[in-house]
Amino acid sequence: MNAQRRKSIQEVIDQLRDLMDTVEMLRDEEQEAYDNLPENLQYSERGEAMSESADNLDSAYSSIDELIGYLDAAIE
Repeated sequence: MNAQRRKSIQEVIDQLRDLMDTVEMLRDEEQEAYDNLPENLQYSERGEAMSESADNLDSAYSSIDELIGYLDAAIE
């Protein structure tokens, strides 16, 4: 792989890391909002939706991390 393609991939990695930080922040905020609900509301439809959203954001975070790993391997 030439230097220009490596540089382009590195730029994508940098953008993904920024995106990962944003997803992490959103996940943490959603989890905190869920944790701050009274226990009876945590088991409500709203609470379960919030918990599922936090789980989905966590999965997205992990997927971005995995993608970064593949891209790092491509430029090594």
